[in-house]
Amino acid sequence: MAEASEMLSRRVKLANGLSMPQIQLGLYMMSGGETTRAVRSALAAGYRGFDSAQWYNNERESGAAILDFLSRSPNGLTREDVHFTSKLRTNSTSYDTVRASIRKSVDTCKLGYIDLFLLHSPYGGREARLTSWRALEDAVKDGEVKMAGVSNYGVKHIEELMASNPRVTPVVNQIEVHPFNTQTAIREACEKHGIVIEAYAPLARAMRFKNPTVVKLAKKYACSPAQLMVRWSIQHGFVTLPKSTREDRLVANANVGGFEISEEDMQAMDGLDEQLVTDWDPTDAP
Repeated sequence: MAEASEMLSRRVKLANGLSMPQIQLGLYMMSGGETTRAVRSALAAGYRGFDSAQWYNNERESGAAILDFLSRSPNGLTREDVHFTSKLRTNSTSYDTVRASIRKSVDTCKLGYIDLFLLHSPYGGREARLTSWRALEDAVKDGEVKMAGVSNYGVKHIEELMASNPRVTPVVNQIEVHPFNTQTAIREACEKHGIVIEAYAPLARAMRFKNPTVVKLAKKYACSPAQLMVRWSIQHGFVTLPKSTREDRLVANANVGGFEISEEDMQAMDGLDEQLVTDWDPTDAP
């Protein structure tokens, strides 16, 4: 198979004309030294995108590991070469509370700015969602954040936001997507508005690695179940966020450039949908 670095250099073009790495490291449920080691290993392997959040409590460690790597980079990499995402812990009807929260994330990671900042969920109701979005728009305007997006938004939340005539449109919706939870309705709504899908839990947290179709196709393409599922994400055009703290798996998860899943096999994988939720699903929040 092609080297992992080949796939890690691939970027997805966004509606605002900017781009982001198509394969990024998810930092969910990492803490302290574990975060530091994972980010360092990933950067050394060629990862240039990292997905954090206020809820994860690892913005500080992530930012410090990135800055340390850049300070010693033999290739002359700069801050602009690394894409860092964080997310708002809680939507609020208080504009000032949200603006202060975004600034705190920027200060905590110490990266100077955050490339992509998301509203982590639609919880809180319509007023809180739209007020939080206005605060995020101003964070973009003020240069604290380069791009704005949402996470765990269902169809009605996407339509609600777009109907509000936002000054800044969301570039991504980060949702759980994998062959066992294909989220077609949300994907169609996002496509209509030019919103890229970011797929978290793209490996379904290893819950379906022994599924007969996955096992058969992994054997056919001489890859691991994880690689098969990452490749499925990529061929659907998603930004994908496989998570691992192990260096060998970090590399393997991105080493998916040497094969292409046929259209027939992609359809077979799409047909595995069972609406499997591996963690939480706020997409139907009122």
